[in-house]
Amino acid sequence: MSKRDYYEVLGVERGADQKEIKKAYRRLAQKYHPDRNPDDDTSAEKFREVSEAYEVLTDSEKRAAYDQFGHAGVDGQAGGGGGFGGAGAGGFSDIFGDVFGDIFGGGGARRHPNAPQRGSDLRYNLELDLEDAVAGTSVDIRVPRHVECERCDGDGAEPGSTKETCPTCNGMGQVRMQQGFFAVQQTCPTCHGSGQHIKVPCHGCNGEGRVRETRTLSVKIPAGVDTGDRIRLNGEGEAGLNGGPAGDLYVQVAIKEHPIFERDGRHLQCEVPINFVDASLGGELEVPTLDGRIKLKIPPETQTGKLFRLKGKGVKPVRGGPAGDLLCKVVVETPVKLSEEQKDLLRQFQDSLEGSNSHHSPKKTSFFDGVKKFFEDMKP
Repeated sequence: MSKRDYYEVLGVERGADQKEIKKAYRRLAQKYHPDRNPDDDTSAEKFREVSEAYEVLTDSEKRAAYDQFGHAGVDGQAGGGGGFGGAGAGGFSDIFGDVFGDIFGGGGARRHPNAPQRGSDLRYNLELDLEDAVAGTSVDIRVPRHVECERCDGDGAEPGSTKETCPTCNGMGQVRMQQGFFAVQQTCPTCHGSGQHIKVPCHGCNGEGRVRETRTLSVKIPAGVDTGDRIRLNGEGEAGLNGGPAGDLYVQVAIKEHPIFERDGRHLQCEVPINFVDASLGGELEVPTLDGRIKLKIPPETQTGKLFRLKGKGVKPVRGGPAGDLLCKVVVETPVKLSEEQKDLLRQFQDSLEGSNSHHSPKKTSFFDGVKKFFEDMKP
């Protein structure tokens, strides 16, 4: 199958300068990058074709040979021998790199120094109030990250200046050092792995092609999120290199401690203190929910630890399903700071219970009966 004209592949004129070629490549590389088209089997081939055209047309020697002889002038050169179409060192693995080649000094295919590189992912830790997590909200966050330098369009070179093939590594981005039987391949110290030498670095980014910027983003928080949930913002991570796509931003959610409620998945829990009169005689209390106050009937003879379940007053899970419940745990509160008169009344009340403890305090009677039996069983 015959190859398409490289200029046609990138959609540029034959006299296009390096800046035009790079802009065209970056646009097409982002469009056809396999990471962005996981369900399109043709995107990898298109991306490889675009990368091959870019490599040839940005190398002055290869471009001159191509302009004079066409594909015959560069076959066997693109990608370091073997072209992009075969399974050699210039094949598809050359674009994405081979870790063994980097470690062992060329045992396998190696990523081209100017191949597109996806930007790093970022993480932002976001603390939310329980009410916002349950109901959902929108939050503005400020995220520091690297973005493409506008002055040089990510090229790294001052506008008007050019890049040259690195004289130390001859554009390979790696240098090989050998001593006796041992050979080590390392990143080129001159070009730092880019394969190119910048004569005049961009004044805006000092030749890095990226600058640090803090950006404000609006994050939509879905209702029902919980501690540990992550919200992914595509393309809001670090800027890519050589036209590669940006990374993603992951917003890690953590729910703040609430003064009243405790969350357990889709359920909420709270403690409701009541006085011993209401616990003994029964009554009606107002208890809080996330929707407002609601009346709760306390039956007579209620004990500490009694749970009352309010259906549907919990949290509706973010992944769907019915809302949970609110579990109200009763805690009988002992009165404090009593006056002498109140103390006398309690003593009178206590005297009225004497002789009938088993009837009025069955748990107390059962406990001490068990203790008595325990010690009697211990006697020889």
